[in-house]
Amino acid sequence: NNSDNNSIMKTEIITSNDQDIKELVRAKYGDIAKTEPSATGTTSSTCCAKTSCSGPPPTPKACCGNGVSNLMADDYKDVSGYNPDADLGLGCGLPTQFAQIQPGDTVIDLGSGAGNDCFVARSETGPNGKVIGVDFTPSMIERARRNVERRGYDNVEFVEGDIEHVPLPDGIANVIVSNCVLNLVPNKAAVYREILRLLRPGGHFSVSDIVIVGNLPEEVRSGAELYAGCVAGAMSMDGYLGLIPEAGFVNIKLQKKKLIQVPDEIYLKVLTPKQLEEFKASGTGIFSISVYAEKPVTD
Repeated sequence: NNSDNNSIMKTEIITSNDQDIKELVRAKYGDIAKTEPSATGTTSSTCCAKTSCSGPPPTPKACCGNGVSNLMADDYKDVSGYNPDADLGLGCGLPTQFAQIQPGDTVIDLGSGAGNDCFVARSETGPNGKVIGVDFTPSMIERARRNVERRGYDNVEFVEGDIEHVPLPDGIANVIVSNCVLNLVPNKAAVYREILRLLRPGGHFSVSDIVIVGNLPEEVRSGAELYAGCVAGAMSMDGYLGLIPEAGFVNIKLQKKKLIQVPDEIYLKVLTPKQLEEFKASGTGIFSISVYAEKPVTD
């Protein structure tokens, strides 16, 4: 990456080795894919998934292992098409809730995990539509394919691939969704260019993601586990939203914005108590957002 430091900070988080980040994320989520869901429908490694994180923080043992990635999850239990065994608690919103999926639509889910949002999308597009999940973690793809086989759906499929270079043809989708995935990707602008390529003219996306308002300490940005847990890879909200018109989208709407409470135990893995106190006083906030935009009907 040859851009200067200022342009990097304005547009996207770029590390010295993007491939290292991808391998970290692949390994982290590969481990999560091999866990079994608990009775609540999330994996046994969750921390604050399906609960509020605003109360007393969980113990470090419960919170600072695989659970970092589960802090942001929304509750799907009343959502049509929800399948608890496909819900690993890895999202940070409900993009399908805002995606305006119509019967017969072709829907792509980028970073589809075990298939949770794909099955919700399938309930909306119906038997005459099609849903394609894309994920670059082999064990997630295997788990998702087992889930679809158990349900007997013939219009839901899962494709292994990097969402910066999706192995699907141009103009295939009416709707694209993604749930707390772009913050894990080093080149977020490339993903939005791929979304534009994959959508039919007039098609649209609804993406839920994590963004920052304020200045995230460098220690947090460089924390490997916090990167895999959606925090360190997050951009500023203004920078993130700026990527969307740059990619060529129109009719951009911020559909939801929600403050995320991260327990102190997670920050204290990379910050001293004094640094944590200063961070809290700085007014920096970590937010889950859902954003919508459309591909122009004509170029």
